Amino acid sequence: MRTIRVAAADLNGVPRGKRVPARFASKLLTEGTKFPYSVLNMDIWGEDIEDSPLVFETGDPDALLMPTERGFMPMPWLAAPSALLPIWMFHPDGRPYEGDPRQALARVVDRYKAAGLTPVVATEMEFFIIDDSGKTLRVPPSPRSGKRRTGAETLSLRALDAFDQFFTRLYDSCEEMDIPADTAISEAALGQFEINMMHQDDPLKAADDAWLFKMLTKGVARQFGFAASFMAKPYDVWSGSGLHMHFSLLDSEGRNVFDDGGPRGSDTLRHAVAGLTRAMPGSTLIFAPHENSYDRLVPNAHAPTGIGWAYENRTAAIRIPASGPKARRIEHRVAGGDVNPYLMIAAILGAALNGIEDAQEPPPPFEGNAYDKGLEQLPGTWSEAITAFERCDEIKRIFPQHLIDNYVMTKRQELHYMAELTDEETIELYLDTV
Repeated sequence: MRTIRVAAADLNGVPRGKRVPARFASKLLTEGTKFPYSVLNMDIWGEDIEDSPLVFETGDPDALLMPTERGFMPMPWLAAPSALLPIWMFHPDGRPYEGDPRQALARVVDRYKAAGLTPVVATEMEFFIIDDSGKTLRVPPSPRSGKRRTGAETLSLRALDAFDQFFTRLYDSCEEMDIPADTAISEAALGQFEINMMHQDDPLKAADDAWLFKMLTKGVARQFGFAASFMAKPYDVWSGSGLHMHFSLLDSEGRNVFDDGGPRGSDTLRHAVAGLTRAMPGSTLIFAPHENSYDRLVPNAHAPTGIGWAYENRTAAIRIPASGPKARRIEHRVAGGDVNPYLMIAAILGAALNGIEDAQEPPPPFEGNAYDKGLEQLPGTWSEAITAFERCDEIKRIFPQHLIDNYVMTKRQELHYMAELTDEETIELYLDTV
């Protein structure tokens, strides 16, 4: 190991950190490092938030950042032997900093522990591989054949095998970093793929894995001369990328509380669904955090637009997959690939627990095509989603007010300055950052 990176996720999920000489490794583990609080509350360009109380009003003070449970891990996409140390933010007196997205997820997990429940979480990571070397985005040529694909091939082995060297290196790197990558498939759009993560009973690690996987995939792709992007909708003519989440809940005896022995699931499952649907308008800003996110959330584009749930129906925002009783679970299908995984998992688990605590009943499940059902719609624009998030009582039960205020300021600043960008500049901004 020659160099170290320390990194934390800001509100957009962008890694913010430092490069440190390897000889200081032991000091990092015991003493951590310091960043200004404002570093976790920057806009998508990496600029301070105007009028944020974290900056000039308080003198832009330092916070303490300590290693997460993950410890050092390799960075296989770099040429020099390097280690990454994931960190998260605390006040100097040791209290968790409420504006840190990982701390927000930990707070939700603590609510589950107090209720005697353990969430079991899995994510599905969709992304595009893109040749961004020219004026227009294209699918890159296959490292095997040198040819470019001319069309999308859902579940095509040929499409996967065309990039076998890339996927082999990506899977090997996941093993090195303890990221539980499972099945890979080719998706519905040109150059689009999905890799599923194995389910696990530690939501913080599941969020870490999703965050690290995005970082790793982008790095490995550049080794092959192309980009990997989790941008929600890089192409107008193709469907966008989602980040779906599956979860179930275990009680203190290890039993799945969503299971009632039959295909419909328990009362607890329905209460969780009710919480998810009730919080969905306010949660949309978490699931669609960027201007480009709303290009994905359009009818008949394999992404939900209505607030509803159904059994074994991929047009639904909330799907209950067909499974054996012990695997009874909820799939949340709204989020795009461009989300902050910590905030996304916190929003989903927090809303589900709200519903369970209140014993809410959801609307009836629907059958058929969700786009034709006249369902209540998700906020249709970025601006509407910001307002819904700011005003939502369910969000205020999930996230600290400090984080809500910071996130709203961030998104309003981005909304203002994004209006100055052309479509090409928008793609250039989002392609690598999200």
